[in-house]
Amino acid sequence: MRFSDIHGMEDIKHQLVKSAAAGKIAHAQLFSGRPGAPNLPMALAYATYLNCESPTESDACGECAACTKNNKFIHPDLHFVFPVSGTKSVKSKDAISQVFLKEWRTFLQKTPNGTLEQWAAEYGGENKQVNISKEESRQIIRNLTLKAFEGKYKIMLIWLPEFFHPFAANGILKILEEPPENTVFLLVSNESERLLGTILSRTQMVQIRKHSPDEITQILSADSTIDPARIRQAARICDGDVNEAYRLLDKLDGDQHHTYVEWVRLCYDRSKMDELVRMAEDFHRSSKIEQKTLFQYGLNIMRECMITFHAPELSRSGEDEKSFLTKFSKLLSVTQVEEISARYNEALFHLERNGSPKMTFLDTSLQIMKIFHP
Repeated sequence: MRFSDIHGMEDIKHQLVKSAAAGKIAHAQLFSGRPGAPNLPMALAYATYLNCESPTESDACGECAACTKNNKFIHPDLHFVFPVSGTKSVKSKDAISQVFLKEWRTFLQKTPNGTLEQWAAEYGGENKQVNISKEESRQIIRNLTLKAFEGKYKIMLIWLPEFFHPFAANGILKILEEPPENTVFLLVSNESERLLGTILSRTQMVQIRKHSPDEITQILSADSTIDPARIRQAARICDGDVNEAYRLLDKLDGDQHHTYVEWVRLCYDRSKMDELVRMAEDFHRSSKIEQKTLFQYGLNIMRECMITFHAPELSRSGEDEKSFLTKFSKLLSVTQVEEISARYNEALFHLERNGSPKMTFLDTSLQIMKIFHP
């Protein structure tokens, strides 16, 4: 993984390269970003750059022996720690990162910005509680007491340190604060607020933002077989999450806009409750991602309404959407748009926590009715 493999984020790449070139390499760095942000790819690219034998002014060379090994995630001075659980073939007490390195490398090759759920599916730990165990902290200390084999730096990359067992987290505090010479910790977190304060205070934060819609569009457009209209729609709805964008591409179709328009019209026309109930039943039978997509699409429409209010020339909507937005925005005030957006976010919150899809849909519909007709 190199910086050139990551779309955009030029400011962050420049910051990392500049500090490394100046020899200002913090011994413990926390790559923090919300789910979907490329904090793991960025940490992997940084690790490659640190041990590259012929780095350029902006990236690792990609050709030296160190880069070749890092590209396969087999460099002997790049150590990995990540959440795991027991599986059918591995007892929980024996589950540490080293046991699953083969699966981990496959996971990184296939989905370097993958989710915890995707990782669990890769190694066979679905529906199991994952953590980074006490034994793992002992393994970290053992690995880092050895001198570097080939590279200038020994690098310990810890993915999702928020899953540290409390005893494991406390077990690495000393080595995190005073690591052996030329040792660099790279912690990659999606929820840094869950980390112990004693870990946060020992690390230098590298904040990784999510991708912009333009960056998502560029990433998806690499596949010329995908309809550009679907790409634009997925890029707007996915909230900067590349994984979500690819999932949306599998679900989005030309009916997405029409489904949303039909729903809004039913909410506006209070005389058609029976049709709204039937729509709720259809919604309940749909897949979870289709359910989430409806509300995510609604949030995008609300954002476009705001743009229509204040700067219509900035709108990126398709022709069908623009026609709808021109009429729809005339019915709403800024306050109503904000209230509807809040209801969509609440609906997504309940779906994420396995709330009843039918009840969530109906409750949201009734609340939107009240917003339309206060």
